[in-house]
Amino acid sequence: MANNKIRILLVEDNKDFAKLVTVYLNRYEKDKFEIIWKENYQDTIKQLEEDAAFDVVLMDYFLPGKNGLEITKELKAKKYDFPIIFLTVNKDFELAVDVMKIGVDDYLVKEEISSPVLPKTVISVIEKHRLKDQLMQLEISQQRLQAIRETLMGVVGEFEKPLVEMKTISQNIKALFPSEAQKNYLKIIEENVIRLDDRLTKLKTLKVYRSVKYIKDIKMLDLSV
Repeated sequence: MANNKIRILLVEDNKDFAKLVTVYLNRYEKDKFEIIWKENYQDTIKQLEEDAAFDVVLMDYFLPGKNGLEITKELKAKKYDFPIIFLTVNKDFELAVDVMKIGVDDYLVKEEISSPVLPKTVISVIEKHRLKDQLMQLEISQQRLQAIRETLMGVVGEFEKPLVEMKTISQNIKALFPSEAQKNYLKIIEENVIRLDDRLTKLKTLKVYRSVKYIKDIKMLDLSV
């Protein structure tokens, strides 16, 4: 993250506080931040409809119209893929529990923005979110692999019998016909038998789900390694 700006959506109705957040984040030397500030629900939703590519959202609780809790619930319902950190003026245990229940990633008191706690919390939350996404993608990949294995168990079995027969035919041709008569056809048969046998072996021992683009939106299993 050190080489790229971390994009932050700050939802805060207090102009002076929003400026302070920007100042203190920009003082942090290890990472660079780009802060987009919105004052209310309407401006926040409009911004996200136009551009939702944020690394994290800093959400104030006390906002005009819909409060931060209500806005967060709506963002979660719309499946926006960014972590959210709540900002409040005091340490309210019940509020902390409420925001954590709806999937908020962290909770900060506004007085902490003048310390390194704010940028460190932002970075920590982003890293945890990215790790969670990576683990989820890995789990999805493993589930796909398991489904493919189950499908292939039957498919591979159907191919194995004719492949054995092809090998037998190849051996019979060698025994019955002179080398000159057999060499071209036999070479074709043997090459295809070897190629099919190799593919079936790779299918039976498939350990990693990896696909390559075939045509348009169609993908094929990559068995090149």
